[in-house]
Amino acid sequence: MKRLLVATLAGVAFAASAQQVSIATSNPGSIYHSSGSVIAKLLNEKGNVQTTIQPFASPNVFIPSIEAGEIQLGLANIAEVRYALEGSEHFQGRPYKGLRAVAIMYPLRSAIFVRKDSPIRSLADLKGRPVLDGFSSQKIILPLLDAMYATVGMKRGDMRPVQVPTVVAGADVFASGKSDMFFFAIGAAKPKEVDASVGGIRMLSLANTPEAAAAIKKHFPPGYLRLEKPSPVNTGVLSDSYSLAYDALVFASLKTPDNIAYQTAKVMYENGKSMGEQFGPFRLFDTKTMAKDVSPVEYHPGAVKFYKEAGIWPAK
Repeated sequence: MKRLLVATLAGVAFAASAQQVSIATSNPGSIYHSSGSVIAKLLNEKGNVQTTIQPFASPNVFIPSIEAGEIQLGLANIAEVRYALEGSEHFQGRPYKGLRAVAIMYPLRSAIFVRKDSPIRSLADLKGRPVLDGFSSQKIILPLLDAMYATVGMKRGDMRPVQVPTVVAGADVFASGKSDMFFFAIGAAKPKEVDASVGGIRMLSLANTPEAAAAIKKHFPPGYLRLEKPSPVNTGVLSDSYSLAYDALVFASLKTPDNIAYQTAKVMYENGKSMGEQFGPFRLFDTKTMAKDVSPVEYHPGAVKFYKEAGIWPAK
């Protein structure tokens, strides 16, 4: 009887520690899917948290499930989480007040790509050409495109729209020859795939001017210009170029258990080098800024507990 009691208690303890957690990401090939796979692996191996990936078309699809506590963690950019928290933009009238930040992953660097041998040399050269638009399942892309086109005094209406639901679908449409450009995050898996399939791609640089920076802030306030250099992980960046960058983060809701947010922050803080080795964009992960101020979004109490222990709180 004593042995049975010990075994039962051990089983209860294991069940309590081995929680089932889901991380919502975008579709395979996206930068979020690859990033989520890295974090899930860490939680499984280092955090004693059984974690799986759940891919969706985009954060605007899965954010309601995060708020409801049906999914514990999600990956998105800071603008999307702010819009959802406030009930603005494509979340107009539907605020998700329970959303909370867990950790900043890295600057998400977005760019427009063309074929390497294309005569298109600048964003202005896209005028009148077939370009990707719509993004019905990934609505955050439209203000990003508005911001990019505004840097050269153009609007989306100056091009011929090719309607697509997501950036992954758009990359496939580009590869098929139906669009002269595609939009994607630098360092993601999909641009590398497209690069191989079309004989090379090339990033179109944004202008590094005060006017361009102001145009970006007008259409996409969290965005900023960032210098990108050619490297093995920056597919399509063939020369020094400027991207539209903004923070990507892991987020949760107040219904996510404190220990899940705590363990997520902890395994990321302790395994930064390993994350960078597994997926290139994580080479930009910085423990000094993983808890930066992202007001009006607040941090999850579980994450705050870890950041206080690590000495990187309050957020700056």
